[in-house]
Amino acid sequence: MSKERDRKIPIQVYLSENEKYVLDEKIKESKMRNISEYIRHLILYGYVYDIDYNGLKEYNYQIAALGRNINMIRERIMKTGNAYEEDLNEIKELMDKIWHTHESMLSKVPLQKL
Repeated sequence: MSKERDRKIPIQVYLSENEKYVLDEKIKESKMRNISEYIRHLILYGYVYDIDYNGLKEYNYQIAALGRNINMIRERIMKTGNAYEEDLNEIKELMDKIWHTHESMLSKVPLQKL
């Protein structure tokens, strides 16, 4: 006497060879018994993150601009042979802006459980 399946709806997914390899590796790492168990777990407990990377363009522009400012100060120090306190203070302010920009960008990335 055979037991009737609880799950009666099959699904079919087409993968490239590379995607299949990645899936197989993830299943191995998960220690789950088979692909069905792994995919059911993803459906029930997994998350899909839709991250808008458009902010990275502005972020990169701001970081590059700060880098150019720091480089101009470095060139001035190299030419004069003197590091003036106002130059060092400006570098500190620019570094603070870099960290502020970096923290702002990271705050927009969703948290993930590892």
